[in-house]
Parts: sequence; structure tokens; C-alpha cells
Amino acid sequence: MLGSTIQRELAEIMMRELNDPRLTGLPSITRVKVSGDLSIADVYITVMGSPGHQQAALNALKHSAGMMRTKLTKILTLRQAPFLKFHLDEQLKKEMAILDTLRQIEREREEKEQQQGNTPANEAPPNEAPENDEQQPTDNP
Repeated sequence: MLGSTIQRELAEIMMRELNDPRLTGLPSITRVKVSGDLSIADVYITVMGSPGHQQAALNALKHSAGMMRTKLTKILTLRQAPFLKFHLDEQLKKEMAILDTLRQIEREREEKEQQQGNTPANEAPPNEAPENDEQQPTDNP
């Protein structure tokens, strides 16, 4: 609960009060994990753009962490806000890679089905029994 509140407030601070030119590519906070003792908040971000742009944005946020922590303390009326640690969200990259792989598998499956659909009408596709009305003999009496 505190994590989602911190996420929302940090997004507002980033949007309204940070004027760092390194913050290009629309940085967004994907999640915030707060330690059990509330001393550290791991803030995971994504940034559109090249790896260089992402690293520059991450450095800008790390540079501004103290100011944002001070503002969070006032906004949330806490005696002391958690120390902010910013990270690029690698989990999102992994999820996107998995989705890309699944899309590729689906495309390959569709292509294979289309190729199988081009077989001559009198030939049955592999692993399928021929269609006719006659009963096939069985080994069981």
C-alpha cells in the first residue's frame, strides 16, 4: 500500500518538478517495493529509447533521489521517507521478450497450417485418417 502511494507521488514529482534534460523518453515508474522496515524503497522504471537514453535517465533520477525523498516526507507527512533506489525494470524487458517469442511461435504455427492447407484434395494431411464412410477393419474381434 505504501509502495503504490510512493509510486503515485514520485510520478507527480517527476512530471512537475524535475527539469533535468537527461529525463527524455518518458520515464515511468512500473513498481515500487518497500522494505519491511520501511527504510528503503526500490523504484523500478522504464524509459523509452536507446540503452544510452535509459542509463542517462536513470542517472538523473539517482541524482535527484535526495530531493524527491525530502518532498515525499512532506507530502506523505512521514517522519522520514524511505531511501530511494532507482533501477531499470529488467522484468518488463523479459516479459516483452517472452511475448515476442510467443508471437513468433504463433506466426510459425499459422504458416505451417497454411502450408498444410495447400496439400492436394485427395491426399490426407499427415497423422490424419482418410475420410470415407467405410468402417476400417480392427484387430479386435
